[in-house]
Amino acid sequence: MKILSADTWTLEELRAQVNDAGRRPLLIPAADSKKGVLQAFGEALAFPEHYGLNLDALNDSLNDFADTVTEDGQAPATVIWQVSAPFRADRSFGVVCEILQDAERYAGKDLAVIAVCL
Repeated sequence: MKILSADTWTLEELRAQVNDAGRRPLLIPAADSKKGVLQAFGEALAFPEHYGLNLDALNDSLNDFADTVTEDGQAPATVIWQVSAPFRADRSFGVVCEILQDAERYAGKDLAVIAVCL
């Protein structure tokens, strides 16, 4: 997982780099709270309706998503997560990062994650 500053790259530049690398960009919009972040992931990655808004559900759903990415026959995916300053101060920020890193390792080359600190 890469963690970048929004001062270094714009979203358009990151999307272009991801596309140029033959990957498909998936944007997770910024949210200021744990609940908002969990909702943003669920909506952007089309998690199932039964997805719960907790860290265990995020972990399970990201692993299921990683399985889908490796088996769907499409180009590998890069998740671009916009991280707000208020959420970076939340204790769950580090846990979400660990969950994303685990999903990235699980999927291998088919899934990459970029966190963009706003």
